[in-house]
Amino acid sequence: MTKRVAAIDCGTNSIRLLIADLNSHSGNSERSRGSTRQPTSAAPPLTDLAREMRIVRLGEGVDRTGRLSEAALDRTMGALRAYAELIAEAKPEAIRMVATSATRDAANSQEFTDRVVEVLGVAPEVISGDEEARLSFTGATRELVAVDTLPPYLVADIGGGSTEFILGGPEGVAAERSVNIGCVRLTERHLHGDPPPRPEVANTTADIDTALDLVAAVVPAEAAATFVGLAGSVTTVAAIALGLDHYDADKIHHSRISAARVHEISGDLLAMTRAERAAIPGMHPGRVDVIGAGALVLDRVMARFGFAEVLVSEHDILDGIAWSLAG
Repeated sequence: MTKRVAAIDCGTNSIRLLIADLNSHSGNSERSRGSTRQPTSAAPPLTDLAREMRIVRLGEGVDRTGRLSEAALDRTMGALRAYAELIAEAKPEAIRMVATSATRDAANSQEFTDRVVEVLGVAPEVISGDEEARLSFTGATRELVAVDTLPPYLVADIGGGSTEFILGGPEGVAAERSVNIGCVRLTERHLHGDPPPRPEVANTTADIDTALDLVAAVVPAEAAATFVGLAGSVTTVAAIALGLDHYDADKIHHSRISAARVHEISGDLLAMTRAERAAIPGMHPGRVDVIGAGALVLDRVMARFGFAEVLVSEHDILDGIAWSLAG
């Protein structure tokens, strides 16, 4: 049975759209521990019809002011209008839009909601960090039945305002924690130089490590057999590690990057000027300012929890939102 759905993820840095056909009977989604058996059906479980991303920086200044700015709201609504046109053409059976860290933290989130309803005709759900974590886990791990990996998985979704950590396997989520160490938030708090001087990098590192103490208190990361990294900071680091001359999602998806390479790239990015980062092949203009902080989060997570490599996923909360509409 196929169902067409539209999913929108509105984060701190970007707003993304997925229009997809879900095949709820696409083969056996269960496997025994360690099995790499492929799903039995030839039909893919999720078929993309449209997958769009725009950097709108909705959370710009929220950490400092506690409010969504008018300029940020205007940028976001402009992108949403374009998405609404694509959705109208595709005629999905169900639509779900979720908003995450920046909107959770903003005093004027109701203004955001009202403007979304005016443009999209559907109210956004301002979800908790825990719900964000569960959706990210579903999106990242549902297809791992067809990848040579072992559960349990630790999934880290490094966003603009927060990072979610989720431990679980085919049977579901075992532990989760959301902490406020997103790449936009950390950049606005600490990284102001071009390039940032050592004290700014040290303060950022200390902020990340303090947050990871909170994660370690509730998520037994050492139990994970596979570390999965999500979102733009992780995929950009992967593109650099793979030496791509342009951003190629197919090559990035399910690539494996060593901890040593992540550490090297993180250090390089933090030592570069803005112009040098912008010149990196495949670097999205909207990530130039914040990629150093995002790479540092990934580096500190791998060092703290002892992961030798990260399995990079292009599928994340956006796919989880789509699957939540499967019924």
